[in-house]
Amino acid sequence: MFASTTCLVMLTSILSVHAASVSHQHQKRAQCAAILTTAESVASTLQAHYYDTGTGMYNGGSLWTDANALEDLHNLMLGADVDTWSTVADGSYIGKAALSSSTDWASLLGGANDDASWVLMALWKIADYKGARGLSNTAYLNAAATIYNLIAGQWDDTCGGGVWWNTAHTYKNAITNELFLYVSADGYLRGGGQTYLDNANKVWDWLSASGMRNAQGLWNDGLTDTCVNNGQTTWTYNQGVIASGLAALYAATKNTTLLDQAEITLDATISLLTEDDILKESCDDALSGGSVCDADQQLFKGLWTKHVQYYLDMANDSTRTAKYSPFLGSQTSAVFHYGTDANNDVGSVWYAPDQGGSIFTPKTSTSGLEAHVAAAKYGPC
Repeated sequence: MFASTTCLVMLTSILSVHAASVSHQHQKRAQCAAILTTAESVASTLQAHYYDTGTGMYNGGSLWTDANALEDLHNLMLGADVDTWSTVADGSYIGKAALSSSTDWASLLGGANDDASWVLMALWKIADYKGARGLSNTAYLNAAATIYNLIAGQWDDTCGGGVWWNTAHTYKNAITNELFLYVSADGYLRGGGQTYLDNANKVWDWLSASGMRNAQGLWNDGLTDTCVNNGQTTWTYNQGVIASGLAALYAATKNTTLLDQAEITLDATISLLTEDDILKESCDDALSGGSVCDADQQLFKGLWTKHVQYYLDMANDSTRTAKYSPFLGSQTSAVFHYGTDANNDVGSVWYAPDQGGSIFTPKTSTSGLEAHVAAAKYGPC
């Protein structure tokens, strides 16, 4: 951890320089112009339909889903080499908090340790964009370092380790610790120092021994009070975030077995959480009157595609890219042909044409945007 303001400033200086290089490193692969055009169109609709410039938030969104939308806009601008939404970050609720030295991040995050990591990743992506444009990103990096320390402080020995889902210490689950793996490993790559790498290794050791990955290779939601797999839903995003975290740790250690572990889960996702080669959440239903994904679940499929993009960024392996490229292409096609309505908004259902069951919110639009951006980088063109 960082014991003084001086250390924090030194870290921020290192990260500020490194952010631009990380961003540049991830743009070596040529982007597909046609898919980027589609992504830019979806992003424009997302902003026009849902973003409130007065509050800096998305109408119908939440802190963690807003964080992902901000991350995605900047991921898109880096990929497409455009500046269309360059002013959004500083005017957003999250951006204003980062730019204020008086922000109480513990209070703003409301005790949600998973939300904290989503916000941290948005701050990093904004910093990457600003660094690539020669703009100051110090405030965003300072905020990210502060949030990281809050998350790391939520680790204890209950169930043998792991970060709690919330500061009330009610639940240890997969996504919170998968995210901690990612931000720890990526934080180390960004110049955060040995503590980040130590944390990444520690959390993967704990996750791999936790029993949360089932016999099918998929991660269930979390642990019971007696510290065994609770058997709850294998949400798609759990299967993507673990892969990006393992790939980031691979990039730090060059241990290729980490990529093999990631692909056990990615392959299981494609085999078991799809219909006709398209991601399908257990709550998805194209028919009117069927099941409906809740406000969080609406974003999950897109998060899988985004974190496969991050997986392939970090793996940096043409054979692994070729393995997942067709599937990413299938997702962007399904989002375009099945998920998008006449208003150019993306709904919750990708696997089939909407028959009244798809819902349209800022989360579903963000999810679709993520599928397009990932495919623009790694799908067929």
